[in-house]
Amino acid sequence: MRLEINNVTKKFKHKTAVDRFSMVIEVNDCVGLIGPNGAGKSTLIQIIADILSADEGYILLDGQKISTKKDQIGYLPQYPNFYSWMTAFETLLFMGKLSGISKSHLHKDIPLILEKVGLEKEAQAKVGTFSGGMKQRLGIAQALLHKPTLIIMDEPVSALDPIGRREVLNLLKEIKKETTILISTHILGDAEEICERFVVIKDGQKIEDATKTQLLNRSQESAIYLTIRKEDYEWLNQVENLPYVKGIENFGDGFKISVQQMEDDAYRLLQHGMDRKIGFKKFEIGVRESLEEIFLALVVKV
Repeated sequence: MRLEINNVTKKFKHKTAVDRFSMVIEVNDCVGLIGPNGAGKSTLIQIIADILSADEGYILLDGQKISTKKDQIGYLPQYPNFYSWMTAFETLLFMGKLSGISKSHLHKDIPLILEKVGLEKEAQAKVGTFSGGMKQRLGIAQALLHKPTLIIMDEPVSALDPIGRREVLNLLKEIKKETTILISTHILGDAEEICERFVVIKDGQKIEDATKTQLLNRSQESAIYLTIRKEDYEWLNQVENLPYVKGIENFGDGFKISVQQMEDDAYRLLQHGMDRKIGFKKFEIGVRESLEEIFLALVVKV
């Protein structure tokens, strides 16, 4: 399986939702499409799923137009909509018939799919009684029902409570072992847990495409992380003017200080503070850059 997105553009009146976007996804990839709200993620996802048409560009799956390969795609919208009066089994039976799957195959496959998503005991329960996490798992079941080679998910866990989110994330970890996945989300922590590659989109344009390791290696920098008493904050004005200090940034409940020669300068800085009786609550040396910080830096600065 190879998905190719080539210079896709989509406009709505005077707004360009997706702007000349290109990317390639290979078999068994698990890719996180990351971006802030309004970045164009959902629009791009719907174009890939052939729900919306692109104004420009094209999408190929295994070298053929995506519109001819829809049977190879499983799609989970952000808010899957089911008939509340149907049972889980009836829902999948109904969805499967719409997809052209034979009744005999459905009666054989549905119990297996429900077991896969952890809903085998709820097969005859009405969907209207399901929690958000259960409905999302049922949505994943319907996306898997026709055995697609590519599953596309739009914000699969953003609307769930912590328990529902954990259920779905654990399920996705299992699914990615045997299926290619593209997930859109604005919550980087969720994507970080299951994806090996991240494509960042902002204002409809791709601004980054890299693996987790590449992002961390590119952005990591040893620094001094310290927390001091509020009454000692004025000391930072002196620190900023020290010849070996390259910069000071807010970090968590304290500050990140970049210096030139880590070991020597850390000792000098600590001694400088102690000489002035600064109340250190924390003084640490190391790498503390997270993907969340890298993402924020990309989105804010680009």
